[in-house]
Amino acid sequence: MKTPEILVLYYSRNGSVQQMAKLIARGIEMVPGVTSRVRTVPPISTNIEKTEATIPVDGSPYVELDDVRDCIGLAIGSPTRFGNMSAAMKHFLDQLGGVWHSGDLVGRPATVFTSASSMHGGQEITLATMMFPLIHLGMVITGVPYTERELHTTVTGGTPYGTSHFAGSDGNLPISSEEKALCIAQGRHLASIAKKLNNTEDK
Repeated sequence: MKTPEILVLYYSRNGSVQQMAKLIARGIEMVPGVTSRVRTVPPISTNIEKTEATIPVDGSPYVELDDVRDCIGLAIGSPTRFGNMSAAMKHFLDQLGGVWHSGDLVGRPATVFTSASSMHGGQEITLATMMFPLIHLGMVITGVPYTERELHTTVTGGTPYGTSHFAGSDGNLPISSEEKALCIAQGRHLASIAKKLNNTEDK
């Protein structure tokens, strides 16, 4: 029998969101009976004739619609763009009309994460706006519980709405120990809820 999978979907320019995605996947893998599938979305260009290779040069494979339909839970991550997700992530989500119409994701849990170059660059509102399309898809939104002590001690990223990362003006600040712990906790929390909702609890 195939192990239920949670899709960790991200877009990353400087690598921070990609690192966060891997940490969230690590947290997912800590829950027995659940596994992760890490995928990315292709960049988009103002040159509409420009196309991307079928397989990325590096990083995770590009997401396919079946990855979305088959998952028992979803984590999406994007850099902060003026209080919203990146155009690349929004472009992909805008293509899920068929998934919305069929109700494939109704009742499945979802969570969000982000990275920004400044401490007050709109991380929390970005996380909130990333939730909106997931709500339209009928998903159950999960965050990071305040039982995670790093929410009380972090001086970089965090938030109960989902993990955030302070990347610095050059986008190259390392992910802090608190941010790492919160990413892992977020993945573990999502997986535990997905497992219960999918009725995959150990008998």
